[in-house]
Amino acid sequence: MSTPTRITVDRTATGAAVPRRLFGSFIEHMGRCVYDGIHSPGHPSADAAGFRADVLDLVRELGATVVRYPGGNFVSGYRWEDGVGPREERPVRLDAAWHSTESNQVGLHEFADWADAAGFEVMEAVNLGTRGVAEAADLLEYANHPSGTALSERRRANGRDEPFGIRLWCLGNEMDGPWQIGHKTADEYGRLAAETARMMRFLDPDIELVAAGSSNHEMPTFGEWERTVLRHTAGLVDHISVHAYYEEDPTDPESFLASSAALDRYIADVIDIIDETGATTPDGGTIGISVDEWNVWNQTRWNEVDKPRVFSGDWPIAPRLIEDDYTVTDAVVVGSLLITLIRRSDRVSMANLAQLVNVIAPIRTEPGGGVAWRQSTFHPFALTAKAASGRVVIPRVEGASIDTARHGTVDAVDAVATVEGGDVAVFLAHRDLHAATDVELDLGAVDAVDAVVVTIPEGGDRHTTNSAGAEPVAPVPLAVDIDADGILRFTLPALAWVRLTARLTD
Repeated sequence: MSTPTRITVDRTATGAAVPRRLFGSFIEHMGRCVYDGIHSPGHPSADAAGFRADVLDLVRELGATVVRYPGGNFVSGYRWEDGVGPREERPVRLDAAWHSTESNQVGLHEFADWADAAGFEVMEAVNLGTRGVAEAADLLEYANHPSGTALSERRRANGRDEPFGIRLWCLGNEMDGPWQIGHKTADEYGRLAAETARMMRFLDPDIELVAAGSSNHEMPTFGEWERTVLRHTAGLVDHISVHAYYEEDPTDPESFLASSAALDRYIADVIDIIDETGATTPDGGTIGISVDEWNVWNQTRWNEVDKPRVFSGDWPIAPRLIEDDYTVTDAVVVGSLLITLIRRSDRVSMANLAQLVNVIAPIRTEPGGGVAWRQSTFHPFALTAKAASGRVVIPRVEGASIDTARHGTVDAVDAVATVEGGDVAVFLAHRDLHAATDVELDLGAVDAVDAVVVTIPEGGDRHTTNSAGAEPVAPVPLAVDIDADGILRFTLPALAWVRLTARLTD
């Protein structure tokens, strides 16, 4: 047993409201995310449009609120016109981003209808790699203008009489990356993003725009990229993006479990740059941070094993790409990253777990129409999205710490809370690999308590994963006692993530 942990939640010390967009996801035309993922016409549960009902049920259970579409790297070579009109007339294209063949059987209409069924707000990305101002404006007019123009009438002829009403738009994707189709310098991208934003706002002043920030914190151009882009787009955009992926070094699991410290530092650096530049939104507000790609991703394996195979010269349809099998350890890290996003709700305006199905995703399907299942990372996301509401409270945590090679010393227990009316939700990530800890949690007077934990299942280890045949990594009840002073007492197992909700009595 490690050093006991005492957590105090002062429910009167509330901070920012929790943005519902914080619990977003991402669907890209990549691998089996769309085809053989959400869309599989031959599957027994498929509807008339070809979308799987069993996958849709899991998507609804996950509770994501906004979905970014259609990419990602894919969007930098995408012609949006290919995905509208009669399906039998749509062109088949080579997708250079993922070295695949794109059938265009799913496009804006099909995806927007599916998103409506799932309860998602659509976050649409425009191609600023091979295309530019005119094409982005055309897509906006097609999607949002009511009627009476060539493009709006074309939409109506294609079966959508009312506008899609898309409010959120991404101005390209990862344009700082040399891997990106149409890769640009910060000045080149900043100027193009500004001109595209200006034109789009002429057409629809009520939209929200996201400028592309750095692809990751370690990019050699990080910082200067953001400063340059914000100088160009000041007064024209509402958000700037952050992309953050984390993977385990098998020789240093402690640093992996402290990945949220790296995300927090990344967000803090972007906040400093926004404040330094003084860039504002069109209405004079503060630029938000859109963490519109984040997750655990075994990139080393992708680069060393999968990428050479994928880019071998063939052009497959919906190949298996980065279908990582997530472990108990990964689930605790994802839960801790969510804690950081909530803690930073004062500046993080939205976030998108990348991606939703099959591709580094919380939901997986068997190739060729098999069953769908929940990965380990599904659970901290679903439980947080459901319970986190109201305003953020940052608890005081007193207990053991962990020394890490990459992130210094971090608390063994990572924590955040939210309060809405008489309800409080507390989210905890116990990052100690070896020892349990006894917890004293002071919320004030409470009436009813419910707690669940995601941890190593009986007979398993920290590398345990779920599969099509079994889901051993799942939430289980956590026993909580309330002492005479109203203090909640429970034991956190080594390597665990917890969601605790309580009803306050005063």
